[in-house]
Amino acid sequence: MPAAERQLHFNLFLMGVGHHEAAWRHPRTDPARAGDVAHYQGLARAAEAAAFDSVFLADGVEARTDGGWGLVGHFEPITLLTALATVTERIGLIGTVSTGFTEPYNLARQFASLDHISGGRAGWNIVTSAGDRAAQNFGRDANQEHAVRYRRADEFLRVATALWDSWEDDALQLDRAGGRFADEAKVHEINHAGEHFRVRGPLNIPRSPQGHPLLVQAGSSESGRAFAARWAEAVFTAQQTLAEGQAFYADLKRRAAAHGRDVRVLPGVVPVLGSTEEEARRLDRELDELISPERSIGVLSSVLGVDLSGHPLDEPLPPLPPVAEINGAKSRFELIRDLAGRERLTLRRLIGRLGGGRGHQVVVGTPERIAAHIETWFTRGAADGFNIMPPVLPGGFEDFTAQVLPLLRKRGLFREEYTGRTLRDHYGLPRPVPRPAAGPVAAAAAAS
Repeated sequence: MPAAERQLHFNLFLMGVGHHEAAWRHPRTDPARAGDVAHYQGLARAAEAAAFDSVFLADGVEARTDGGWGLVGHFEPITLLTALATVTERIGLIGTVSTGFTEPYNLARQFASLDHISGGRAGWNIVTSAGDRAAQNFGRDANQEHAVRYRRADEFLRVATALWDSWEDDALQLDRAGGRFADEAKVHEINHAGEHFRVRGPLNIPRSPQGHPLLVQAGSSESGRAFAARWAEAVFTAQQTLAEGQAFYADLKRRAAAHGRDVRVLPGVVPVLGSTEEEARRLDRELDELISPERSIGVLSSVLGVDLSGHPLDEPLPPLPPVAEINGAKSRFELIRDLAGRERLTLRRLIGRLGGGRGHQVVVGTPERIAAHIETWFTRGAADGFNIMPPVLPGGFEDFTAQVLPLLRKRGLFREEYTGRTLRDHYGLPRPVPRPAAGPVAAAAAAS
């Protein structure tokens, strides 16, 4: 079958030894590998061999003493992605960094460096960080209010993009005979002064192969959607039903179009695969039976703003606060609240549902069922592609590439090989044109 004009985008979400909370306890995994760089390098090479658009690393800046949703064992993303860049050639490298706990100059420099090192494959997943625990590692008692976090993030992006544009594409001269390293008239200070940041510029690294890293965002609240429409080029989202996915997709596309922009929408999906339906369900049961309820309840209590530690496991959730009172991840609060209500889940069953994918879709079945699910969301206006979140790693990803990808390729829905070299090429997105924000360095220096 000839390739369809529109094709899927696939991103491999790297998470320790699997996305299921109990993956580290399952015999198909080795939990020690979560701290082994070779584990991640092997996964990145496998995703590149499968012609995936990108690999992605989530991140947080706090230790979860309640155990979190499974084994995390993070490396710092920029460091790890640089290690992955050295063993790959084409696949995109997307890392999470919070606008709440760093400075625009540092971040702009780090991602420009990664883009240079990788030959144009860097992507930044922009988060604002929701919890108080992270804030307490940075000299604050509590995190900023939700609206303030997004104002800071918007200003952060204005500064970072201006810094990436502070060197014009042809500013670097390297004229040894004439003794001219750069054309000072094409290197610009940005002289930003705002509510949160004061940054003179320019960046101390020339413009990178992509101009800007690919900008990715993961918030789905009202503030998150408005921010994504203004800045994001790809959005990682959690949607449970086709109708919810279609509504989110249409809304975000409309908002982005109002800014004269397009955006790629990639929901997360956890494919629990088996050669038969029963085999897939057996793996799903095995993983769920390894969940520790006490550990899961601690995280759920934090997300929902209600202490569930003494709540009976076999009863529905108690009354929850209104979303307006939640200063954390509002969209994830609403997803969990709606899931529990729609399916009338007890606390025990809710923990099981969240243990598989933290609110992302968990699809249990044969390769044919997984492929059909992906095709339906893609062709019925709910997704441009998917964030693939195997329940166990590396085995779950090996199953997906060996069993599901051939079915999608046969239907003309996914590429056989890369057609471009940069991450922007893979996502079909243009390279930003530099927009210098201030006068050249030489003129500014003379004025001072």
